[in-house]
Amino acid sequence: MIGPMSAGFLLAPSILSADFAHLGAAIREAEEGGADWIHVDVMDGHYVPNLSFGPVIVEACRRVTDLPLDVHLMVERPSTMLQDFAKAGADILTVHPEVDTHLHRTLDAIHDLGLRAGVALNPGTPAIAVHEILPMVDLVMVMSVNPGYSGQEFIPTVLDKMRTIHDWIEQRGLKTRIEADGGITAETAPLAAEAGAEIFVAATSVFRHPEGIKAGLEALRQSLQRQ
Repeated sequence: MIGPMSAGFLLAPSILSADFAHLGAAIREAEEGGADWIHVDVMDGHYVPNLSFGPVIVEACRRVTDLPLDVHLMVERPSTMLQDFAKAGADILTVHPEVDTHLHRTLDAIHDLGLRAGVALNPGTPAIAVHEILPMVDLVMVMSVNPGYSGQEFIPTVLDKMRTIHDWIEQRGLKTRIEADGGITAETAPLAAEAGAEIFVAATSVFRHPEGIKAGLEALRQSLQRQ
């Protein structure tokens, strides 16, 4: 198992909106700009309507950065892919309960590979879906958009879900952290932080910021420092 997560807010820019003609340069610029993690959205075209990355892209990311690679598996049968992504260099693997019949077993398998384990909840999936397995997970990713595409607008109704999960974590004395993913900008990140989120995934607002990647990260960081 890799070491504990750093304290405080963490920024995890998602390469889904990066320029793939210059992916290595974009990742290095994000690292220089203060990114804490690099987020990789894996989509299989079945569980979500888009098709994105596989282990080869994770391996490419690993070659250009030592930052933790936060790999979000938006796929059917994620348990069949864990070893491939671990071998490619992932540090965190997050799966969806809607497509994993044996979630407990999958989380155990992720930890057995020496990685952190996360569970992601779609906007329409209730908080209760993670109640029983909270002690097993390092993070709960609360999706604030429907998964599949970057650039979508933040769904504010998920904030109540974050608050509920945060309360459960506090009541049980757990170290589980909440990750907000979807429509995260300098305007919405503070809302998610107030609801209990500590890790922020941002794609468009970082990699397509009009003033560049570093400026996008700085805008997010400043918005959170005002919390």
